Amino acid sequence: MRGLTLNQKEQARLQVLNQVLEGRLRVWEVAPVLGLSERQVWRILAAYRKEGAQAIAHGNRGRKPAHTLPGEVRMQLRELARGPYAGVNHSHLTELLQEREALSLSRSTVRRILVEAGINSPRRRQPPKHRSRRERYPREGMLLQMDGSRHDWLEGRGPYLTLVGAIDDATGTVPYAVFREQEDAQGYLLLLRATIRSKGIPLAIYTDRHGIFQRSPREKETLEEQLAGEREPTQFGRALKELGIHNIFALSPQAKGRIERLAGTFQDRLVSELRLAGASTIEGANQVLWDFLPRFNARFGIPPAQEGSAYRAPDPALCLEGVLCFKYRRTVARDNTLRLNGHSLQLLPGLDRLSYAQARVEVQERLDGSVVVVYQGQAIASQPAPPQPVTLRARGGARGGSKAHLIGLVAGVIPDDIGPQGQGAVRQGPHHEEARPQAGPLSAPYKPSPDHPWRKPLLTKSQHN
Repeated sequence: MRGLTLNQKEQARLQVLNQVLEGRLRVWEVAPVLGLSERQVWRILAAYRKEGAQAIAHGNRGRKPAHTLPGEVRMQLRELARGPYAGVNHSHLTELLQEREALSLSRSTVRRILVEAGINSPRRRQPPKHRSRRERYPREGMLLQMDGSRHDWLEGRGPYLTLVGAIDDATGTVPYAVFREQEDAQGYLLLLRATIRSKGIPLAIYTDRHGIFQRSPREKETLEEQLAGEREPTQFGRALKELGIHNIFALSPQAKGRIERLAGTFQDRLVSELRLAGASTIEGANQVLWDFLPRFNARFGIPPAQEGSAYRAPDPALCLEGVLCFKYRRTVARDNTLRLNGHSLQLLPGLDRLSYAQARVEVQERLDGSVVVVYQGQAIASQPAPPQPVTLRARGGARGGSKAHLIGLVAGVIPDDIGPQGQGAVRQGPHHEEARPQAGPLSAPYKPSPDHPWRKPLLTKSQHN
């Protein structure tokens, strides 16, 4: 295979497989991080030994699967499940579709399509699960647990704050944390950016199913998502995908107990540190937090089971600011403008293209507040668009005064002190060296003649008779 290019996820998988071949990691340790079974990891290892790096890339990349279900069938299935078969469980619905609608689908296919559309089975049978304590991952950077903790951190001296932080599963250390007014996607992007700059790119993160990380199944699919057959990721999920980081979702608070216990420890120790420092603002709280983290890691951190770091160094050609940001798709208007958050941007002509009218572009709202417009991988120069021209309208009051003011604006002069009859001195406009001639007198309003049909009384039907 000539010209092979691996994405971020495949590069991370390649690095992990190299460590397995070198004997520094074991298959059963890396399988959960890669999101694969141990058997699949052994298969990829065998292919990697035989074919090299090209075995990492899937052979069907770029192809549409032969067994892909047509979009019309998906739409028909959703309509039937919401209409005549509403309330039928997925197994029974599969049988009814084959008997009555001539749709031969497997139960797993029906369930997957309906769950993605937010149509859950009304009857669920699940045996109770056995819970046991999970062993730590053996190497630093293999798994980070992330969460937010909203608490009265300043004990009434300031506003309620949310602590957004992460803890390394292998060492129990906190690579970074930050106070935010609310638990938001920008806070987690700042957390991930600081972690990558100081440590590198982790292999996987462990989070809850908050809307920041995962789209709600109750949210309706857009037309583009229905045509594509998959849901669009969140802004944070999209950034993880571009960086090749695997996101593992916890199904209960107990599953991410390490980050939950960290929040309890911080609500005890960090609150005392904030009180002793007299912090009363979010800026002061963050400064105390960042001074506290090195001492906390030295006190509670433990050595990993295996030496070395699993953090990946980011690609030098990777624009980290262009990944850890908010991205939106826009269509450029005919006047080469686009709107974002109530503001208009004017796109400037480039060397390769003078006009971007009707083009689909990507707008990046970065963490530093700047906005970058990208078209086909190239940034486009932009600036705030000038305001729309104001439409002149005559308001209530003296009719002559309103018309005289409008005529003066059209002629380039502005009447001063317009009285009830529209009389007044004339001053020059801001861009005129000499006053232009004034407009002639206004014509009198039209007055109908005495015998005009409008003046004749209206005859009713009884008067006609």
